[in-house]
Amino acid sequence: MRKLNKLFFVIVAVLMAAVPVLAQTPTDAAAAGDGGAGLKAIAAGIGFAIAVFGGALGQSRIGAAACEGAARNPGASAKIQTMMILGLALIESLVLFALVIVFVKT
Repeated sequence: MRKLNKLFFVIVAVLMAAVPVLAQTPTDAAAAGDGGAGLKAIAAGIGFAIAVFGGALGQSRIGAAACEGAARNPGASAKIQTMMILGLALIESLVLFALVIVFVKT
């Protein structure tokens, strides 16, 4: 836990050190009407990566729990498999919604 706290504070310190970069005057590309399209693309990519990472974690936990449940009670494996597939489909739909939002916002 102590290492996690140190890591968190290091990340916050690095992010706070980068804040003056955002106070720069606009360059010729920004003045020409770019509007920060590059920053939007980077932010969309990072957001989608986070969504994919969360979806992968959720799917792996569902798969592990379904295997464990079927091993404990083989008679209920059909119901467990049905619920597992439903959960996997819902998680995947959330990731696809994130992908749609990425394309709409960029």
